[in-house]
Amino acid sequence: MDDGSDWPMDKLTALRLGKRLVAEVPASFPARRAFVDVTPQQSTPDVHARDEGWVRSDIERSFRLEHWEYDRERIDGFDYDIGAALIGSADAATESELMTVLKAWGVRADLFVYPWDTDDPK
Repeated sequence: MDDGSDWPMDKLTALRLGKRLVAEVPASFPARRAFVDVTPQQSTPDVHARDEGWVRSDIERSFRLEHWEYDRERIDGFDYDIGAALIGSADAATESELMTVLKAWGVRADLFVYPWDTDDPK
């Protein structure tokens, strides 16, 4: 039975390629919207690859997670950060630790999408 805890292959590949993913999660109040983002950490070999015009895959990436909440009325504007609140942040040294953090936060891996498919203002 699929409980949403496993990464879809395209999203796991994106993380390994260093691409940020975002999930919209329930906010604390109806007038708010909340997002969790996973940002793969870049390394010196990633910089060299980028300078050469390609993207490097790495199954040993570490990750930065942030859970932000925004005022629903400001999310589409220039001032989206007014009233924004960082609910939580964490670092994960491995894909396994990433899953542990997401599980502790109650966020399923299958909820994550590419940033351009969300209203996340970052």
